[in-house]
Amino acid sequence: MSAKVFHSKAAFRLESGVILPELHITYHTYGTMNADGSNVVWICHALTANSDVADWWTGLVGAGCVIDPARHFIVCANILGSCYGSSGPHTINPDTGQPWYQSFPAITIRDMVQVHILLRQRLQIPRIHLLIGGSMGGYQALEWSLAEPALINRLFLLCTGAAESAWGIAIHTAQRLAIEADDTWQNDQPNAGAKGLKAARAIGMLTYRNYQTFVRAQSDEDKEKTDHFRASSYISYQGDKLVKRFNAQSYWLLTKAMDSHNIARGRHENITATLSHIQQPTLLIGISSDILCPPEEQQFMAAHLPQATYCEIDSSYGHDGFLIEFEKIGKILEAWLH
Repeated sequence: MSAKVFHSKAAFRLESGVILPELHITYHTYGTMNADGSNVVWICHALTANSDVADWWTGLVGAGCVIDPARHFIVCANILGSCYGSSGPHTINPDTGQPWYQSFPAITIRDMVQVHILLRQRLQIPRIHLLIGGSMGGYQALEWSLAEPALINRLFLLCTGAAESAWGIAIHTAQRLAIEADDTWQNDQPNAGAKGLKAARAIGMLTYRNYQTFVRAQSDEDKEKTDHFRASSYISYQGDKLVKRFNAQSYWLLTKAMDSHNIARGRHENITATLSHIQQPTLLIGISSDILCPPEEQQFMAAHLPQATYCEIDSSYGHDGFLIEFEKIGKILEAWLH
């Protein structure tokens, strides 16, 4: 299914006060919305994903799956600042007629949510039956549940937290330092910062998986080796893969946005009090081996959300488990929904 684009010509004010003269929002929909909008499932994607959720979350979204276009109207929008069609560093600044590149302004998770709300209004969606988000997608879902509480019926959150942790911010800072070390990263060209992005992805891969995963899958049997190790080749390969489909300026921008995430920011109360305002029934899933957003973050939310159900999946895949363990996730979600 091909992507659709909503072009809003209205000025859009970011949380910082900076105004974008227009917006492009790339999105996918699957299935048909019923008369009262009670079958809408909106999925918020993570850092380097795109709006084609049926492609990257196969097994959970699609025909015969728990999220099925035969029963649900499924929506996924590419986030603001990304490089898959929505407004970001590589889209055109109408004031100059040239791509924004590194001049695209700073954004926050709340800006992304306001863009989602614009698209919801455009699609005339009266309510969201189930709002889903994993990792950075969970940040968006949490903020959206606070922005439009009356319109969201249920939340499903995976491997996410109520605020970006000091650990997460440190990782993102290391990744941005890698990008900034590439002296091309601020150039006005599509492949700016490619080597820096490869290094940033390498850092990220260490947090998406874990010690056990690498030892099990990337160890060398040849005890005489002194170079060209499997683990090294794997990391290099993953870096090259991302460089072919993403860009450094979006990556830098989006990790900054992730650092801004704190549901209590500007609300004159602490995180536990803010969580208490999220009244929707919420399913939380943690992955036992996740070192990027460990289960303790989901357990903390479960302790303070009024209607929370917490489940933990025993998996060796680390943070990436929320994308890989779709069979286990699907069974938990289906049981919770019914």
